Amino acid sequence: MKGTVYKSTGSWYQVKSEAGTFYDCRIKGKFRIKGIKSTNPVAVGDRVEFDIEDKEGAEQGVIKKIEKRENYIIRKSVNLSKQTHIIASNIDQVFLLVTLNNPPTLTTFIDRFLVTAEAYHVKAVLLFNKVDSYNEDELVEVKYLAAIYRNAGYECIGISATTGKNVDKVKEMMLGKTSMFAGHSGTGKSTLINAIEPGLNLKTSQISDQHKQGQHTTTFAEMFDLSFDARIIDTPGIKGFGVVEIEREELGDYFPEFFELKQDCKFHNCLHLEEPKCAVKDALEEGEIAWSRYKSYLQILEGEEDNYRTDIYPKK
Repeated sequence: MKGTVYKSTGSWYQVKSEAGTFYDCRIKGKFRIKGIKSTNPVAVGDRVEFDIEDKEGAEQGVIKKIEKRENYIIRKSVNLSKQTHIIASNIDQVFLLVTLNNPPTLTTFIDRFLVTAEAYHVKAVLLFNKVDSYNEDELVEVKYLAAIYRNAGYECIGISATTGKNVDKVKEMMLGKTSMFAGHSGTGKSTLINAIEPGLNLKTSQISDQHKQGQHTTTFAEMFDLSFDARIIDTPGIKGFGVVEIEREELGDYFPEFFELKQDCKFHNCLHLEEPKCAVKDALEEGEIAWSRYKSYLQILEGEEDNYRTDIYPKK
């Protein structure tokens, strides 16, 4: 039988067959010894082949093959730097929720996420949530931040999951697609998903006053079929985002505004560091590229971890 993985708990997988029936499945042991460094050899969104077995009167599935993935979002596993974690696969688009505060989403985190989306061929859209809660100065900051990413080629939408501002616009973009929602804990993923599809009734929680961070309400990635021809993948809150498997020479290609200028650099393999006649460095000096983006590029290039302590608007 063939089907799609809708939920992964690490040891058991919920698979929806082509006929629309859900089965609890496990994986054959050989998946774990094929040199797969990922902590989860099977990810939500994977299309798989599985057999049905009768275990004490109950039907259980055994996944025997994972079909080739069209794309996926991957990051370094927490505290397991040599291993990776595939968050989800076969995604049409990912919505990254960004909040200015409560909790703060820093540009280093946004940039690392976007680089990974570019590298693995996933369209990314930035949703600036909680716009109803900001004062005038904060709204100016949000607009400034959105301008940086629009200039880099990304679609940016100001939303409020609680008041419903632009929620319909997001729903329209989801029609006929599989959309993943991601962001730090507390940015409002579950609240937004509930606003999009109230019947799901996902758990939400308050922000921790002490640390200004959200409490984890989603433990595992899970996909849901919605009532309006769309599928949604809800993911656990992500603290840091470790970029993996990207060559130094390729990194600049995953910053769209850098890639656009690459042909104008004197050297075709320019790393945009100290090379003469570098179009990216020239654009940086002219203010056509944001310093925060360039700083993120340098940090990833130098292999620095995402320490989420960087100023949200790095200065020159």
